[in-house]
Amino acid sequence: MIARSLAGPLAAVALAVAPLQCPHDTDAAHCWDDAPGDGLWDLAQRFRVNHDDAAARRTLEFLVERYPSSRYAPAAREELAGSAAGGGALPRDP
Repeated sequence: MIARSLAGPLAAVALAVAPLQCPHDTDAAHCWDDAPGDGLWDLAQRFRVNHDDAAARRTLEFLVERYPSSRYAPAAREELAGSAAGGGALPRDP
């Protein structure tokens, strides 16, 4: 019986002290967290620097296949298309 009478005031206190967050749009330029696509792009760059073009290509293909909405996916598609045409410019920062 006492618990029921305290439930309302306790809920009000809990809501009053709970942290509130304002909704806002996220700007990708201000995101500090690395996404999987970021790591895959960096890995492809490292493979390229080490002259392992096959591994760089497979990594970019995986990035495009698994994370098509990654911020690096368009650049990866471009690099893959360029290397298929004989450009061999794998990879560069977008």
